[in-house]
Amino acid sequence: MKKNKYVVYWLLTGCALIFIMVLVGGITRLTHSGLSISDYKLIHGTLPPMNEQAWEEAFELYKQYPEYQKLNSHFDLEDFKDIYFWEWLHRFIGRFIGVVFILPFLYFLFTKKLDRPTVKKCLVLLFLGGFQGFLGWYMVKSGLVDRPDVSHFRLAAHLTTAFITFAYSLWVALDLMYPSKKEIKKPIRNLIRITYGVLLVQIIWGAFVAGLDAGFIHNHWPLMSEGKLIHETVYIEQQPVIKNFFEGKSGVQFVHRYMAYIVVGLIALIWVRSRKIERTPLQEKGLQSMVVLVLAQFVLGVMTLIYAVPLWLGIAHQIGAFFLLAAMTFTLHRFSK
Repeated sequence: MKKNKYVVYWLLTGCALIFIMVLVGGITRLTHSGLSISDYKLIHGTLPPMNEQAWEEAFELYKQYPEYQKLNSHFDLEDFKDIYFWEWLHRFIGRFIGVVFILPFLYFLFTKKLDRPTVKKCLVLLFLGGFQGFLGWYMVKSGLVDRPDVSHFRLAAHLTTAFITFAYSLWVALDLMYPSKKEIKKPIRNLIRITYGVLLVQIIWGAFVAGLDAGFIHNHWPLMSEGKLIHETVYIEQQPVIKNFFEGKSGVQFVHRYMAYIVVGLIALIWVRSRKIERTPLQEKGLQSMVVLVLAQFVLGVMTLIYAVPLWLGIAHQIGAFFLLAAMTFTLHRFSK
């Protein structure tokens, strides 16, 4: 750790910035601010409009697209400034993350602070960061054509890539912090891997729920509606039936709400089976954090649903998913060899 401490600090700083970016991205989505900046200027777009004329020009550009024409034609300039702020902040943080990743990487590379395996891992990180930026542009583009909303598939790709970039950054940092690993039992490691994959799928469907505004319907729990375990619209909203679980509001919510039980059950199974093997203190901390966080996340999910996604609960639920993924990444790393 001492040898690589500045590299570790750099990677953990990147993790923190990605967390902030996801947080701001969630606010941007829930405040319907994501289509307020309809052009992309890598350099000139770093600063917001700096005078009244520039604001008027930005507002006039916004008026040319479906969101204003179909949903927000009642907006005045001050309304526009409110939604512009969140999208601008989201993009600014993205640019800042790019600088924070690239410049220190070049410094560490030329000063030979990175060994060959770490260089390869950092190149993967740089690719993921660039791909994440591309997906952000690709997502916004989908809402500028004929419908005033972004594709929920592109939203899911954008959000999931952010989670994966965070998790991989954390993994690389953990490799440097804990270079020696304990021999472990393969069954428990494989169970954690399976659960990790299921959690990523659950995050994807959470993005589908957000993208389709599916959290504003069936606001009951534990049943989908009064007296119904499965609401009939789960099957009939889209044709063929399979499309309901990818594109239908009811079907997407159905998958997300019941997959939550699977995630909780799998983490409970990990906990039970881990009691039968010898554990290191760090492995135990990882397991404990997973159990606490999955229960907190489950409760947040239920509250978010029941109260029809108020802003603060929607953000808290997204943050909960972030922390749970971090805990699972740490635990999987500690149970890997």
